[in-house]
Amino acid sequence: MKPLRAWACLFVVLPLLMTLPCVALAGEDWKPIDPAHLAMKSPIVEKDADAEAIFWEVRVNDAASDLIFSHYIRIKVFTERGKESQSKIDIPYLGRNRIVDIAGRTIKSDGSIVELKKDAIFDRTIAQLGGRKIKAKSFAMPSVEPGVIIEYRWKEVRPFQLANNVRLQFQRDIPVQFVKYYLKPLQADFNYSSLGMATRVFNGEPSPPKKEKDGFYTTSMTNMPAFHEESRMPPEDQVRTWMLIFYSKEKALPPQEYWPKLGKEMYDAWKSSMKVNDDVKKAAAATIGDATTPEQKLQRLFEFCRAKIKNADSSTSGLTETDREKRKNNETPADTLKRGIGTGGDIDLLFGALATAAGFEARVAMLGDRGDMFFDPNFTHDYFLRGYSIAVKVGSEWRFFDPGSPYVPFGMLRWQEEGQQALICDSKEAGFVKTPISEPDQSLERRTAKLKLNEDGTIEGDVRIEYTGHLAVGKREENDDDSPEQREQTLRDRMKERMSTAELSNIKIENMTDPGKPFVYSFHLRVPGYASRTGKRLFLQPAFFEKGVGALFSASQRKHSIYFHYLWMEDDSVTIELPAGFALDNAEQPAPFRSANVCEYAVKISVVGKNEELQYKRSFSFAGLLFPQTSYPGVKQLFDVLHDRDNHTITLKQTAGPAQ
Repeated sequence: MKPLRAWACLFVVLPLLMTLPCVALAGEDWKPIDPAHLAMKSPIVEKDADAEAIFWEVRVNDAASDLIFSHYIRIKVFTERGKESQSKIDIPYLGRNRIVDIAGRTIKSDGSIVELKKDAIFDRTIAQLGGRKIKAKSFAMPSVEPGVIIEYRWKEVRPFQLANNVRLQFQRDIPVQFVKYYLKPLQADFNYSSLGMATRVFNGEPSPPKKEKDGFYTTSMTNMPAFHEESRMPPEDQVRTWMLIFYSKEKALPPQEYWPKLGKEMYDAWKSSMKVNDDVKKAAAATIGDATTPEQKLQRLFEFCRAKIKNADSSTSGLTETDREKRKNNETPADTLKRGIGTGGDIDLLFGALATAAGFEARVAMLGDRGDMFFDPNFTHDYFLRGYSIAVKVGSEWRFFDPGSPYVPFGMLRWQEEGQQALICDSKEAGFVKTPISEPDQSLERRTAKLKLNEDGTIEGDVRIEYTGHLAVGKREENDDDSPEQREQTLRDRMKERMSTAELSNIKIENMTDPGKPFVYSFHLRVPGYASRTGKRLFLQPAFFEKGVGALFSASQRKHSIYFHYLWMEDDSVTIELPAGFALDNAEQPAPFRSANVCEYAVKISVVGKNEELQYKRSFSFAGLLFPQTSYPGVKQLFDVLHDRDNHTITLKQTAGPAQ
């Protein structure tokens, strides 16, 4: 959706490739099996592991025309769960990359060997990423049982690519006794010489690079624990052990020198891409019209870029892959304006040019992505500043805009780019400015339901759910590749996860592609058995939208920090017509609570008429992003209290028989 953002997809996929239970070194002989490994009854790295890798070796050869990764792994299986998790293999690949020379075998406890047959390997599509299919080579290892050793190998070939800005993982989903990387750079030199390969290790200390034969360097780690995901944790590569390999043309500068220098260089690089000519000036003047305030002017320019320029990066553009390949590249904002089509980056740059033509000071801002890693300016390399937006000076402050991301509202950035250090590219005063974080009420989930409860516990009525801000962006991105039928089925499935008897009809999904309006679900709902009946009493959970929702945090202990992507707010209004002949027997309402400036919860329950209608109103807002692991007990307790109060039940008692 922006310059380099398509490449970011590859960087997301690589960790996935490196953490799946499969790998290897096709074309070479298998290594001898140590009898002690065959006899091993329990894991070494983690005592409760169901399977453990004895070794995992990867050769990265950047000395040929193609970038080649050769993988080889040997795994000991201890339990039935280990058998289930390690016997079925998917090796993902993207685009023109190829997976070749797959080989595998199972070594039984008695030393007998069962080879993986070539005809057991097949291709399948496992996911879609931004409209692109992620395929996989899939196979099942033969004769896997507790006690066996399985090993396999492959080569991944990336045509015409360099090992530049490539992530190499040291952790997998199972513990590993020994991890070793063989790196063969274009120039076998780990120093920062001309195009020398450099490395940066995160969250670990592997062995120093050692020169081997054939131009390879090696680095290794021992006794690597398995990587385990946790609910609401920081990005995986923020906490797991991995290594970045990249090429550098110069020696590293200190941060106070590197970033201003980069900002000035990038200003020069982007200058022509934000060039203002007469056509841009005319378009800016016509678009602004009678607007007088900076806010009005910028919003009109923003909406013009969204409405008048087709976003070639968006899956809703209607462009085919052939259309994209034939499309001419835009060299200037005037090209984008004339052709009426451009990438997300082109649209951002046009907005910057229009703002400049309107008299604003506008610059390209380079941004980190905290959905991937937390930016650290002490690492003087631009790899982690791959996002771009347009910074516009309004008064004495820089404001940030991103019309090139099709679902982000005016005045906001993608949540991944909020609260980040943005490098303002400038010829004289390049430097960092922190982007703002949207307030909770800007990402609002407003839910309304008008329902009728029957005496058998069935509830039925009309429901409407509106999402704004980051919540709406998430819903649009989740649904944009799907057909209308698939979107409706997704909604049905989600409701059935909460209430298994839920029946949905008359589904409407509104404002799918209009970020200026809330994303809306509306539907008619019927849920048999929503309220439980015992004798003459009905037990009812008035927090309809929290029915069937589990506790956010279930584990008693935690390893990682707690991380929320953005601030948000929930506002519920539920009206329930009570069955004839029933009255409230117990209708206490949950007590409100507030935790410093982080969250606030309030509920109001009232009855209208003569016990005819129950009205339930709930509000909850949360204004925290990152909490240290030591804060987990308090954070868990807060959400446990919220869950308990959302599951509050009231009692209805039958006072008379049903009306005749």
